Amino acid sequence: MPQPEDVRMIIDQHLSTFPKRKKEIETGFFGGNFTGIPVQEQEAYLKVAHEYLLDGKIQGIRLSTRPDYIDEQVIALLRKYHVSTVELGAQSMVEEVLVESSRGHTVADTVRAARLIKKGGMRLGLQMMIGLPGDTAQHDLATARAFVDLKADDTRIYPTLVIRGTALEKLYRDKKYLPLTMEEAVKRSAEVYRIFETAGLRVIRIGLHPSEGLTVGNHLVAGPFHVAFRELVMTLLWAEQFAPLMKKTTYKKLEIHVAPEQFNFAIGYAAKNKKALLQFYDHVIFMRDDTLKNRTYHAYYH
Repeated sequence: MPQPEDVRMIIDQHLSTFPKRKKEIETGFFGGNFTGIPVQEQEAYLKVAHEYLLDGKIQGIRLSTRPDYIDEQVIALLRKYHVSTVELGAQSMVEEVLVESSRGHTVADTVRAARLIKKGGMRLGLQMMIGLPGDTAQHDLATARAFVDLKADDTRIYPTLVIRGTALEKLYRDKKYLPLTMEEAVKRSAEVYRIFETAGLRVIRIGLHPSEGLTVGNHLVAGPFHVAFRELVMTLLWAEQFAPLMKKTTYKKLEIHVAPEQFNFAIGYAAKNKKALLQFYDHVIFMRDDTLKNRTYHAYYH
């Protein structure tokens, strides 16, 4: 864990790698429950980040913590240093799932913390995990809808993984916990994503980043981990969008225009969607179109 004096060096190193152009840069404190560490340490970290905020070198400060580690005193400290976003590891909004997963906090804790964060004028991030002990597809949807009701700004979707040395590994070894298959995890994540997308919530991550240490050693015991998990989810969502195009036709060529940031997702992981369309057309071409947003598309037949 970096010490407060290390933060300055880390920020400077990263700032030096960014191109000199208009950008939005945040300093984030992740990997633990930030508001759970001693107040003096919190303040030492925030002071450093706040200097860069005042200098205009960064535009925001973001941190993550537990729902039960937020109260009015904590909010006052975060406001003092102009923290812009607080993410809560809510994981589920179903009480029985939190209990079976030994999360140590309640749904009421998340609701109270979320309201305090919004009242404090900060962006609210809510993180959820699918496939926890006691979880179901219906529980996932209930959690997603609760996030919308709490007026979250940002969300993250993580499929539950079994990590070596954890209590969950023991449950797994004792055959008391069964992780989701990759297919189940992708499908359930897509259903949750659709709720967030419709409500206008920003989904800033789907699946753990490879840098979490899961691709080296033998830390990962079981569960649906994939280095391109988000791409798998977006591929499925686009496949559903393209369903009306997948039918027999007299046209030989199909040209599909999509938003630039959706280009690879539309083609699909390992070109899965393009290959599916090629069963009905001799030629399928994808084009980037700056006039389109999100997952809208235009299809042209030739």
